[in-house]
Amino acid sequence: MKVTISRKAHFNAAHRLYRKDWTFEKNDAVFGKCNNPNYHGHNYELIVGVTGEIDPETGYVMDIKILSDIIKDEVENQFDHKNLNVDVPEFENLNPTAENIVVVIWNKIRKRIKAEFDLEVILYETPRNFVTYKGE
Repeated sequence: MKVTISRKAHFNAAHRLYRKDWTFEKNDAVFGKCNNPNYHGHNYELIVGVTGEIDPETGYVMDIKILSDIIKDEVENQFDHKNLNVDVPEFENLNPTAENIVVVIWNKIRKRIKAEFDLEVILYETPRNFVTYKGE
């Protein structure tokens, strides 16, 4: 019997969508106001789901406190109140779109979750715009 446990979290961060190898005009045409050279910010909401068998001894899939600590260490402490383009090494050469951010977060959390568990990360950039990543 497989069950998914989920933990919600949030962080606030600034970013700019642009490609260094494109002209300002091309970046502006593709990314619009998200290409603002002075950046813009979001109040990101995050849902991390871990799916696996229930441990018959504990009744847990995994301890939700451990999942909470992983999210705090790998995401909140590293992304909250940061400029993703400037302060987060993973985005030095990677455009911090919601799609790229969710994959980076998934990879950071995946390395801390046992291999027998499935992992899904949902990232809300706005209340109406969100992306989901379950791994490759």
